Amino acid sequence: MLGGRTYAFDEEAKALYDVIPPSYSEDHFRNLLKDLGALLPGVSTVSQRYDAFKKDFIIPSEKLAVVFRAAIEEARNRTIKHVELPPDEHFTVEHVSGKSWSGYNWYKGNNHSLIQLNTDLPIYIDRAVDLAAHEGYPGHHVYNTLLESNLMRKRGWVEFSVYALFSPQSLIAEGSANYGIDVAFPGEDRVAFERTALFPLAGLDSSRAEVYYRIMELSAKLNYAGNEAARNYLNGTMTRNDAVHWLETYALMSPGRAAQRVRFIEQYRSYVINYNLGQDMVRRHVEAHGGTADQPARRWDVFKELISSPRLPSGLTQER
Repeated sequence: MLGGRTYAFDEEAKALYDVIPPSYSEDHFRNLLKDLGALLPGVSTVSQRYDAFKKDFIIPSEKLAVVFRAAIEEARNRTIKHVELPPDEHFTVEHVSGKSWSGYNWYKGNNHSLIQLNTDLPIYIDRAVDLAAHEGYPGHHVYNTLLESNLMRKRGWVEFSVYALFSPQSLIAEGSANYGIDVAFPGEDRVAFERTALFPLAGLDSSRAEVYYRIMELSAKLNYAGNEAARNYLNGTMTRNDAVHWLETYALMSPGRAAQRVRFIEQYRSYVINYNLGQDMVRRHVEAHGGTADQPARRWDVFKELISSPRLPSGLTQER
């Protein structure tokens, strides 16, 4: 990556993102799978049962636009109650294919973003709020808008007119975008909104919303399995096929999604840590400053301050 040299996974993560990612054993993920398997019907592997369960919650392609529009509108309405945005802020949504990612925010400047949604693979109902909040409100679109407004325009810090993707800033950006989902849609509040609004728009059985999110809550604990696939694949201790199989087994990805994720790892390398480790670090920072779940107003205040100011990941780790 520098002068033609590539680095080991942890070394690269430290150099680019100012953190050393944690490592988890295979037994750690096996134990988590046991807990999840106890809730899933059927007798096949946990991965197969999980995939079969989720098929009932795919957003039909002809309803993607209306579902995402409703999710984006709700995410924006919740965000602007707490974050003052420029009156001309807006973004455009495009559906694309052939990408290694599921969603991408291209910030164009002047408070405008282009958000692209990849439709190569089925999109599940939980991804509507995830992508609306992560890519839009209060995620990347808001983050970039505030940095441009507060740092580049008001203070004249022209260096903030450029965003180096492979830099410590990305851990803050991705971590806050993921954590921002919980800030805007906390706990049962999210389930209630999706049950009453998004499930009907998608033509899905809203009576199953609670059980769906119980399964999603448990499966989210497997998130770091993707980091282990990236670490071992990039370090040469896993083949490409090994990495795909690992993701199918321990990240519960379908074969198509696992292959897509490996393409993402090949393209973005240790960037993968910014989503889960970044989210955990942002959560710890916000909660350490009083932004706990039972103090939603304070949580918004701390979160807003974080995404409006220049920060380094190593600064967050010192504030536990």
